Amino acid sequence: MNKSTSRVTRFLAGGVALAVGLTMSGCASGGSGGSDRPENEIHVAVYGDSGNTVEQQLVDTFNKTSDVKIVLDTIPGADYQQKLQTIIGTSNAPDIFFNWGGGSISDFVESDLLLPLDDFIEEDPGLKDNFLPSVFNTAVIDGKAYGIPMRGTQPVMLFNNKQVLADNGITAPATWDELLEAVEKLKAAGITPIALGGADQWTTLMWFEYVYDRVAGPELFEKALAGDTKVWESAASKKSLGMLKDLIDAGAFGTNYDSVKFTDGGSPTLLRTGKAAFELMGSWEYATQQDVDPTFAETNLGYTEFPAIEGGKGDAKNLVGNTNNFYSVLKATRYPDTARDFLKLMYSDEFVEAQLGIGNLPTTTNTPEFFQDAASPDYAAYQFGLVEAAPSFQLSWDQAYPPSAITPIHQAVAQFFSGQIDEAGFIQAMQALK
Repeated sequence: MNKSTSRVTRFLAGGVALAVGLTMSGCASGGSGGSDRPENEIHVAVYGDSGNTVEQQLVDTFNKTSDVKIVLDTIPGADYQQKLQTIIGTSNAPDIFFNWGGGSISDFVESDLLLPLDDFIEEDPGLKDNFLPSVFNTAVIDGKAYGIPMRGTQPVMLFNNKQVLADNGITAPATWDELLEAVEKLKAAGITPIALGGADQWTTLMWFEYVYDRVAGPELFEKALAGDTKVWESAASKKSLGMLKDLIDAGAFGTNYDSVKFTDGGSPTLLRTGKAAFELMGSWEYATQQDVDPTFAETNLGYTEFPAIEGGKGDAKNLVGNTNNFYSVLKATRYPDTARDFLKLMYSDEFVEAQLGIGNLPTTTNTPEFFQDAASPDYAAYQFGLVEAAPSFQLSWDQAYPPSAITPIHQAVAQFFSGQIDEAGFIQAMQALK
């Protein structure tokens, strides 16, 4: 629920698509044995934002007892991804760095720049066992672990304005059919059923991610990500697109969603002011609303799971979103044991308490012991329960694919929603992804 982190993630997902292979070509940092790395220090690169206060706190704690000191390098969020990809294959690369798992590190793994963490985990099983499996596995590539969760999880949920629902005799929909019924009632009342910041495009993608999951199960996307492009033309894929079109044609999103943004506060304002009843958004929606109107966030902001779809293969408890942020380790680090010991702090009580205190929701198994320290204990407990119970927590499509696929994905979902391309056009666009 860290709003600044989520916005950064989405900023990066919206525009940065560098030629990673060019940056890495000719590098042999993995075989240097760390001899050209600084002595008695390791560098940790993080996305520069308000969350750095906790990261610096953990570094300070570690440095009190370690002979090898950690230096925290904060890189401005707007520059983070580009800077990382520029330096990752050079002698200036960080020993440990912040990332999103999945596609954000897959090219680095392919180029043999990252240290598999399986030996660390064998020495200390807590580096895996102390985190929720649905989150930890996001940074597992080709069966090997390349990241330890840090910061917090951000599942996507269906938020609502409780007063608007009550005034119109609507309960939060548990099924797709109930959602369609609510859309009709709200339209008749002159209320936009669902706020959508369509101008940001990634907001629209969330609807595809959930409908595809509920209809086809997570396996369809997993196969697509592995290179099986035929799944996009399957019956389940076409059914998902048909259901999305039904929702669009029903007027669920109004007529101006393409000119509305989440990132400038447009769609959250529609929800808060009662001009819309629902918004599908990451868990940072709570912090977004709390920043502007704490009373609304506390008393009138409702939240539920995405509706179940009858006859679908996907479990109604499945989640999509940002599973977590991760720390990965450079294969060329001079002090792998120091890196290992620092990573152990990511499941410490100090880490959990500090993250909850700034509004993040850690995914350690001991997190529930500290809910009283959260900005909203009830909301933290609800989110954690969702993540803990999820059979599948699918990383957002634009983060699961490598950066080069981000813009084509965003364009495809936006054009389908606006009617610029039809079912066949969307399928063709997704099959062209690399």
